[in-house]
Amino acid sequence: MNEIAGRRSLGFGLFTLAMTAIFIGLGVWQLERRVEKHALIAMLTERLAAEPGPLPPPSDWNKLAPQSDEFRRVRFTASYTAEPDAMVFSSGSAVRGDVSGPGTWAFMPARLPGGQIVVINAGFVQNTMQDRAQQNRAVSPLVTGKPAELTGYIRFPAKAGMLTPAADPAKRLWFTRDHLEMAHLLGWGQVAPFYVDLEQPVPPNGVPLPGPLQVHLNDDHMQYAITWFALAAAVVIAFLVSLRGKRRSAG
Repeated sequence: MNEIAGRRSLGFGLFTLAMTAIFIGLGVWQLERRVEKHALIAMLTERLAAEPGPLPPPSDWNKLAPQSDEFRRVRFTASYTAEPDAMVFSSGSAVRGDVSGPGTWAFMPARLPGGQIVVINAGFVQNTMQDRAQQNRAVSPLVTGKPAELTGYIRFPAKAGMLTPAADPAKRLWFTRDHLEMAHLLGWGQVAPFYVDLEQPVPPNGVPLPGPLQVHLNDDHMQYAITWFALAAAVVIAFLVSLRGKRRSAG
């Protein structure tokens, strides 16, 4: 019996050691994530607050990367083309505090003075029923053929997840911001590898609604770290209480 009890105590001890190491490791990982999140927030805050610079020249487009160029604020001149727009369904926004509820982002190709095409997210269209006629009315006033000065933020395409609904090109409706797929399926031609989230100008009727981006990133890592460290402590306490009970029984 003593040998069996000893094996059980050893097994429980090894289990306690393993779980404690796992929980502490998860807590440390959350603290590391917290440091990374704070650095990301600081970087985004700095980029979003910077004065807009010129759009990078086409010769540099393939050198741009999310790590160094996402959310760069730019100002340039372009004119919206008469190609069909695309709408991206949204239930809200993590970077636009003035956007809530279901609707769509209006993605439209725009031509630069040099002839290159840059895709513009022209802003939010409140549209619960996804009425294509309403969406057409929202974007058609922008297509004037005249150049306009645009201010916005460089963004990079997102890829659909496993549970993301497939795009519906017939309705020109997407569920992820993949402007490269839009350009391919809607015949926009070759476009820049990035798109621009529009900040200005705002149309007279406010539709589509562009606007400034803001940092809204959750920072719950300290809470998660405390939770993991508390679980590690609870496992150790449970082991010590059990060991103490067994010693009293043996005595």
